[in-house]
Amino acid sequence: MFTRRTLFGAVAALALIGPGSGAFAQDKMLVPLISKGFQHQFWQAVKAGADKAGAELGVTVTFEGPDNETQVDKQMDMLAAALANKPVAIGFAALDSQAAIPLLRQAQEAKIPVIAFDSGVDSDIPVALASTDNVAAAALAADKMAELIGDAGKVAVVAHDQTSRTGVDRRDGFVNRMKEAHSGIEVVAIEYGGGDHLKSTEITKALLAAHPDLKGIFGTNEGSAIGVVNGVRELGSKGITIVGYDSGKAQTDAIREGLMAGAITQNPVGIGYETVKAAVAAAKGEAVSANIDTGFYWYDKSNIDAPEIAAVLYE
Repeated sequence: MFTRRTLFGAVAALALIGPGSGAFAQDKMLVPLISKGFQHQFWQAVKAGADKAGAELGVTVTFEGPDNETQVDKQMDMLAAALANKPVAIGFAALDSQAAIPLLRQAQEAKIPVIAFDSGVDSDIPVALASTDNVAAAALAADKMAELIGDAGKVAVVAHDQTSRTGVDRRDGFVNRMKEAHSGIEVVAIEYGGGDHLKSTEITKALLAAHPDLKGIFGTNEGSAIGVVNGVRELGSKGITIVGYDSGKAQTDAIREGLMAGAITQNPVGIGYETVKAAVAAAKGEAVSANIDTGFYWYDKSNIDAPEIAAVLYE
């Protein structure tokens, strides 16, 4: 949990930044990206896109994130340290949609534009958000799940968190779509595994034990979805329809093997690329679109090798 001590320390470090310190004093513009994590292939793909934009635009891009997606304190330390390096702009994917606001306010006062990526914050400080429309994407996942299980039965959600915008939007997008359009389906449980595949595996086993008539499970990010697949595999459960979010080799392998019915893939390379592109434009005082929709796709065994899908999968 984010502590007051950490917050005061981070803000104190950031106080060393003077107004306008994000200007063009450096020979090469510095654009750091602070991610929600570094362990999933998704974030490696975001980094690849950011690096590509940095090379094309001639700016220095750095990319870091905490070891796992529960370490809000560590992410705040990384954000404070990055801002203390006086970048021209910064990209930030919030683990907690409120915890970073004091630091982001300091960045705003120092005239360092903030570009939110993947997951926004509960503030208008970021000048842009480069992300997937997670509500719409999760609603599509709900529609696909409903179709696969005959529009009737019990399903569950294994979500990565309930503090980030992605966690909230994907959970609510799925659950609300089921309520609105699929009255024959009951969401019997929503559990949170922190995006950790081991914890999500154990959660899945517990769900299957508690609900032997369960027909489907939705995993809301890479680690969650892999955990669901592993839990079903380890118990040898039959007749469970698994729908995931993101891609990565473990998920694409599970789809090819028939363990996972399908998943939503984002465009992580595009997220990284557009974040850096927007950051550089904002640093130069150019107009930036407030919402940069980087798109999403449903993929399953039938279209996984199609060129438009293959282009947004990652390993």
